[in-house]
Amino acid sequence: MSFPSIAIDPSIFREALGHFASGITVITSHTDDEPIGFTCQSFYSVSMNPPLVSFSVMSSSASYPKIRQAGRFAVNILSGEQVRISNQFARRGADKWSGVEWQLSPLGNPIIGGNLHWLDCEIHAEHAAGDHLIVIGEVKALNLLEATATQPLLYFKGQYRDLATHCVT
Repeated sequence: MSFPSIAIDPSIFREALGHFASGITVITSHTDDEPIGFTCQSFYSVSMNPPLVSFSVMSSSASYPKIRQAGRFAVNILSGEQVRISNQFARRGADKWSGVEWQLSPLGNPIIGGNLHWLDCEIHAEHAAGDHLIVIGEVKALNLLEATATQPLLYFKGQYRDLATHCVT
């Protein structure tokens, strides 16, 4: 069965996708003695065996070519207290690392202090997809310590959100 092709208005498409709640991450790497990072909402798990995760990044990203050069990255899963970090790493051309506490991961990637969790990855594959790249990473290390933050940083309908205090089963 064939469906007629219709033009999708980009602003309406963006609004529709905003109805999908997602966590917020900061993808980081370290190359040429410089920490690199950007806020990323499109992150997800791919495979348990081998352990693979993925994120999408704009093809025009200034940060991603340096991450590609390093061949590795960390996924910093932000806590509900890290709205400032999310906003800071979403800006282009600003000093994203100003006032940010971090340390190096086992693979040499920056781990942002106070995050909910982190994954240390090597680039496994990269695929072009429209105006974005889909990057797949193989997880080589992760934070096994219990996170001090109790809430993730969530984004829904263009705003940061909190989880309700009860679970639905």
